[in-house]
Amino acid sequence: MLQVAGLKVAYGGIVAVKGIDLAVGAGERVTLIGANGAGKTTTLKALAGLCRPASGRILYNERDVTGLPAYRLVRQGLALVPEGRGVFGRLTVAENLMMGAYCRSDRRNIELDCARIFDLFPRLAERRRQIAGTLSGGEQQMLAIGRALMSRPKLLLLDEPSMGLAPIMVQKIFETIKMISAEGVTLLLVEQNAKLALEVCDRGYVMESGAISLAGKASDLLVNPLVRQAYLGE
Repeated sequence: MLQVAGLKVAYGGIVAVKGIDLAVGAGERVTLIGANGAGKTTTLKALAGLCRPASGRILYNERDVTGLPAYRLVRQGLALVPEGRGVFGRLTVAENLMMGAYCRSDRRNIELDCARIFDLFPRLAERRRQIAGTLSGGEQQMLAIGRALMSRPKLLLLDEPSMGLAPIMVQKIFETIKMISAEGVTLLLVEQNAKLALEVCDRGYVMESGAISLAGKASDLLVNPLVRQAYLGE
């Protein structure tokens, strides 16, 4: 579904992503782990059309989408749940969800999808008229995921969904991520909790200083001594 070859992203004279290769097959759950500043978020932004690559190719469903803007990628079924949630703080929960469906015109199905999000996250249903900026961090993360799902993505990019959340909320978010995957959505996950990410994903990539240093089955990376020492606190 997604093939990335030689992806390089630079901010001025600083090269944040240094010619990486990665792939995500349809239906897979793939994680990208690494220390802060390794280039993970920049990689997702480039894949989502939020920053333009300096070089390399991004193929999505066998189409070259390198450098396409985010709104065109959303229409093709690629959505990002950004780091820090990025909810529209002055809009209500319901209005935020509608923003996720801005590129759609199938009103009846939009209503059905909104009802599905409220089934998935009952807490959002209770707060549908509440201003998003007044929600807790966990509720905002639910809203960010729900908003992305309103675009009916085929490939969902998730950037640090557990950041700043209490353990019980992290568990709820990851249970939801597994449910989304079970419904056929392909996932590429960037996550600070490397152990949790590798436990829920099929494959993983380890990113260091803008480059991919390791790649393989998630189960193999979980027992890799280098990964355990650097990212699993052992």
